[in-house]
Amino acid sequence: MTNRRVFLKSAVSCAPAAMIATQYAAPQAAAPVTKLQPNSIPLADLPKHYDIEPGIHNLENGYWGVMPRSVAQVYAEQTAYVNRTNSIWARNVLPGGACLAAGGREAREAVARQVGAHVDEIALTRSGSEALETLITRYKPLRPGDAVLYCDLDYDAMIASMDWLGDQRGAQVVRFAMPEPATTANILQAYDDVLKRTPNAKLLLVTQVSNRTGLVTPVKQIVAMARARGVDTIVDAAHGVACLDFQVPDLGADFVGWSVHKWTSAPLGTGAMYIRKDRLQDVDPADDAHDLSPDDISSRVAAGTVNFAAVLSIPAAVEFHFAVGAAAKEQHLRSLRDRWVHAVADLPEVEIAVPDDPARYCAITSFRLKGMHTEAGAHRVQQQLFDKYRVHTVWRKGVAKGPVIRVTPGLYSTAADSDALAAALRAERGMLL
Repeated sequence: MTNRRVFLKSAVSCAPAAMIATQYAAPQAAAPVTKLQPNSIPLADLPKHYDIEPGIHNLENGYWGVMPRSVAQVYAEQTAYVNRTNSIWARNVLPGGACLAAGGREAREAVARQVGAHVDEIALTRSGSEALETLITRYKPLRPGDAVLYCDLDYDAMIASMDWLGDQRGAQVVRFAMPEPATTANILQAYDDVLKRTPNAKLLLVTQVSNRTGLVTPVKQIVAMARARGVDTIVDAAHGVACLDFQVPDLGADFVGWSVHKWTSAPLGTGAMYIRKDRLQDVDPADDAHDLSPDDISSRVAAGTVNFAAVLSIPAAVEFHFAVGAAAKEQHLRSLRDRWVHAVADLPEVEIAVPDDPARYCAITSFRLKGMHTEAGAHRVQQQLFDKYRVHTVWRKGVAKGPVIRVTPGLYSTAADSDALAAALRAERGMLL
C-alpha cells in the first residue's frame, strides 16, 4: 500500500531521503547546497537568504512563510526528482534503498527534533488546519451533552470544527470573547470564568498566537487550569512553532497542531500534529486506516497522495530554522514589530490590539484606526496602505470588539519595512474620521 500515510510513517528498511542527492543526480542547473550549521546565520544577514518581490513592503507573512533560498533550491531539486522517478521511487523499488517511506520518516524526525518531541508523537499533515481538524473531530472521549469551549480569537476553520462537534456529536458549544485589554490576568480570568460556569466542559480549544490580533496566550497556565477540572485542551500552535522560542512539551498539552509552512518556512502543503504517546488512543484513527496499527500515529491521518517533494524538503527547512536559532528568530521578529509599534505609540488614532507586555505578543500585531468600526472601513485602510505606500497588510474580522489590520513581518523583513508602515500610519491616522 503506497499512499500518503505510508509516506508519512516510519520505514526503517529504506535509506534516508538525503541519500537521494548523492545516488541520483539532481538537475544540471541546480547548484550544490551547503549544509547549514546551527546558529551560523547572523540576524543582519537574514535578508540575503531570500528572493523577495521588489518594490513592496510585505508585512503579511502570517499567511505562509517565504522559503529561504536554500530551502527553495532543495524543493526544486526534490520536485524534479519525484517527477523523474515517479512510481519507481514511490513503490520502493529503486536500487540502494531510496524510497518514499524513508523520506517521510526523515521529515518526521526533523520536525520532532525541532519541537522537542518523540518521532512517534508526530504525524505530518497537509496543513495546520488539517492537523487541528483531525484532533478536534476525532477526539474520542466526547459524549453527547459534554461542552466544548472556544473564544473569538480562535481560527475560523477550528471554530467550524468545534461547532461541528455540536452539530454532529451532540456537544454543547460555548463561545466566549477574549477581553480587551487582554492582560495576562484578564486572559486567565476569562478562561477561569468560562470553565467555572461550564461544569460539563470536556474539551477546550486554545490558540497560542491569535491569527487575528497576534495575542500570545499563557497556554501552559490555561492547560493546567483546564486539566485541574478534567478538561482536555487542544492547542493551535500554527503561529507559535518556529516563531516563539519553546518546545511543544513545554505547553503541557496532550494535543497540538500547527503549520510547518508558516514559521518553519517549509513548502506549502505541510503541517504537523503532536499527540502525547499515552493519549494516542483518545484520537480515533482515520476511516480508511485499516491497514495501519492503531498504535501508529500515522493512522490518524486520512489517506491520499501528498506533495512528496514538499515533505522531502522539510528537513532543509528545519536545518535553516536551527541555523538562525529559535531565540534569535524570536528576537528578530520582536524587534521588527516593536519598531513600528513604538513609532506610532503617541498617536491616539492608532489602537494596538495587544497589550504592551512582551509575554503577550511576538511577530504579529494588529491595530485599528479611530473610526474603523466596519469591515468596509478595515478593507479601505488595507487598500490605502497598499495603493499609496506599497505597504501590504491584511484586515481580519471575527474579533468581538471589531475588525483589525494585521501586521506580520517575516524573517527577511527589514527596519525599512517597519518604518514605511509607521510613516504611512502617521500620515493616514485620521482617514476614517
